[in-house]
Amino acid sequence: MSCDNKQAAEFSTTNGVCPIGELTGTRNLAEAKIPVLSCEGACIRGEIARLAANCITREPGFARGCHGELITVPQSAIAQWIKQSKKVVLIDGCFLRCHGRILENLIDADRLVQFDALSHYNRYTDIFDYDDVPEEERREVARSVADWVLNSLENPCSQGATACGQAAAQGGSCGQAPGQGAGCCG
Repeated sequence: MSCDNKQAAEFSTTNGVCPIGELTGTRNLAEAKIPVLSCEGACIRGEIARLAANCITREPGFARGCHGELITVPQSAIAQWIKQSKKVVLIDGCFLRCHGRILENLIDADRLVQFDALSHYNRYTDIFDYDDVPEEERREVARSVADWVLNSLENPCSQGATACGQAAAQGGSCGQAPGQGAGCCG
């Protein structure tokens, strides 16, 4: 199976904007809040990343960003806030880094701080449906991921922070040479 380095997705453009998104994006830009984006995948790993992102945005200085607007409504206030932020936090659900691989083409690598949630908790690799994990357990694991991300942001030398995106952009993963083993990016 061959793999292209880059692929494009076509979508219809719109002149529309989300009214609450315009208010939120404008306010978050003015307040210099750090956008937090996450995997929104259908499986348990995406759900944990999403819940962790929601936990982080309860902390001062952070707010949820909308990747849908960033990608498909580039003139929106949400998109402008994300594009102009000094730092953007991304929590991918697993080693596939679906959102990371997209956002690396939209946000400068030195501003995009990427995390692979699965590398932190290392569970549920044989489960797809998030309902197969009790809600309380999902929330506990997500809180653990959120604490790990926040700690990594406060202590950039700790495992999991910016090095992930920078190493991946160079073909490696989290301080490892290109083509070698796993790490936070898998």
